[in-house]
Amino acid sequence: EGMAPPQRILFPPEKICMDWQQRQGAGAGLHNLGNMCFLNSVLQCLTYTPPLANYLLSREHSLSCHQQGFCMMCRMEDHVNKVMHSSYSAIHPWAVISVLTRIGEHFQLGRQEDAHEFLRYTVDAMQRACLSGTSELDMSSQATTIIHQIFGGFLRSRVTCLSCKAVSDSYEAFLDVPLDIEAASSVTAALEDFVKPEQLDGENCFKCDRCDKMVAASKRFTIHRAPKVLTACLKRFEDFTGGKISKVVVYPEYLDLRPYMSQTAGEPLIYSLYAVLVHSGDSCHSGHYFCYTKASNGLWYEIDDTSVDCCDIDTVLQQEAYLLFYVR
Repeated sequence: EGMAPPQRILFPPEKICMDWQQRQGAGAGLHNLGNMCFLNSVLQCLTYTPPLANYLLSREHSLSCHQQGFCMMCRMEDHVNKVMHSSYSAIHPWAVISVLTRIGEHFQLGRQEDAHEFLRYTVDAMQRACLSGTSELDMSSQATTIIHQIFGGFLRSRVTCLSCKAVSDSYEAFLDVPLDIEAASSVTAALEDFVKPEQLDGENCFKCDRCDKMVAASKRFTIHRAPKVLTACLKRFEDFTGGKISKVVVYPEYLDLRPYMSQTAGEPLIYSLYAVLVHSGDSCHSGHYFCYTKASNGLWYEIDDTSVDCCDIDTVLQQEAYLLFYVR
């Protein structure tokens, strides 16, 4: 595919199980230990990610973990098993809260944080745990951990010289797709914008090796290798003010990623929605987070800290979503 093959496979891809291994209703809700709704809602979305939950519920990780001290995979395994097997209607997420500053040193107990940022740091901490004990690995090998195989994909950035038509490709790993929604009223429109070619000229000219000078060029991102789980972040918060874009952005229950791939020919790449994280409020520094998740019994639940209530797909699809989780 134009990318270097991995020198080492850290987790055998055939062992990743995409369909739920156990069928049950939603597990426990989570007590809010003071401004922790961002953490609770992210943890619930991860708990109902089928390939991750299957692996954590099997306890396979802790049985072979040799890590000294803090291991995010062990913490998540502990947390997910507690949520799914608890006889209580809600539990305290101590397994994760007690290592909050290990996940990100700037996170503070009792302070509202951005849910997307917390998700990023949590998934990164799980990825680091999976890489622990391996020395310097190439990018392709690092992408063979179970975490990267579940959440990760690769983008291709293709720059085409407008003078000589020479093409330069580079690849970068991603764990979620950030979508601009200022001009888009739907996720599919935002994805179209994401892969739309961008003109490089003026101060942004491109150094073409073949022309051996600075030239005008066209640059285009496409999804080169699709993830098993697609996380989309709708960019609702302004970078500088923290102000919020409050508008309804339509998102489908089933999403075909094929039109946004480097290879647009071929079978459709269908993803199914399984979790939606919502922020209610005016800015990223205030408000409240809650989520909707699809349990292994196929039913949807609204989860708001300790409360877990059955709901229908129509309710799920009418939210002012912040994070969307789709499984292939």
